Amino acid sequence: MRVLVTGGAGFIGSQIVQALIAHGHDAVGYDIRVDPAADVRDAAAVARALRGIDAVCHQAARVGLGNGVADAADYVSHNDLGTAVVLAAMADAGVRHLVLAGSMVVYGEGRYECPRHGVVRPGPRAVDALDAGRFEPPCPVCGADLAPGLVGEDAPVDPRNVYATTKLAQEHLAASWARCTGGSAVALRYHNVYGPGMPRDTPYAGVASFFRSALARGEAPRVFEDGCQRRDFVHVRDVAAANLAALEAGSAPGTLTSYNTGSGDPHTVGEMARALAGAYGGPEPVVTGEYRLGDVRHVTADSSRLRGALGWKPAVGFEEGMTEFARAGMRP
Repeated sequence: MRVLVTGGAGFIGSQIVQALIAHGHDAVGYDIRVDPAADVRDAAAVARALRGIDAVCHQAARVGLGNGVADAADYVSHNDLGTAVVLAAMADAGVRHLVLAGSMVVYGEGRYECPRHGVVRPGPRAVDALDAGRFEPPCPVCGADLAPGLVGEDAPVDPRNVYATTKLAQEHLAASWARCTGGSAVALRYHNVYGPGMPRDTPYAGVASFFRSALARGEAPRVFEDGCQRRDFVHVRDVAAANLAALEAGSAPGTLTSYNTGSGDPHTVGEMARALAGAYGGPEPVVTGEYRLGDVRHVTADSSRLRGALGWKPAVGFEEGMTEFARAGMRP
């Protein structure tokens, strides 16, 4: 199979390229960081890149929480316009297989259960509560404490920031493309991806990158809130393996199938910071109590659908992965 990997020189894209080649496929990287003409928003350039291609692994995107709505147009341009251009070019070229880099951010908050009201969906956390250090979202009905759980693909979506909104729009665009063309589309909703080759010192690389960059400078990682927010940290090689499995399996024609892509082993951000600092040799993390509007408290994946449907399972455990990441190099 000859696969075009948009964003193929990036953190995740480069690992996908390696995985494809290792399994006998022909991977064609397409990345503006390598070639300024390789912009997914350039219809003519994308059309040229699609010649002879059997499938597309669409990783190219502007990522991260962003800056409120100040950079909304930039996010929409790169993520949604870029995706629309790629899909239109695929339709013209007769390429009918797509794997899209999705994200768990489409859910907003994760799954919560109230002891009195069952599964509930708390709204955005109030600024006055965050200022007072009350980080856990209460039951929206009675105000009781909630128990966080694993969120499945069938959970209602509730994007809480511009980036999350663009990632959901990408899925809708891909679903429309699949219905119009009879194509096969898979969206892998990545959880917190980490590992060797993460970009350093950038707001768009994720909290693991911030912590690892601080350690490299001899500084203590700064953990926001109280450090007890839960995430699913999944190794980049496991994410690449999930892309390979999705490309080889495909999905039913005319549909988009979404899969959570996580380790299935949730940890708090504080635990991750301590594991990384311990493997690096310090200094120990500092819990700051700061917060970012638009962040959610807990969101962790139920990845059983991906495991069952595609036979994928993560191979890199949390301690092993953090130890490797602590000792690995990072990208500029």
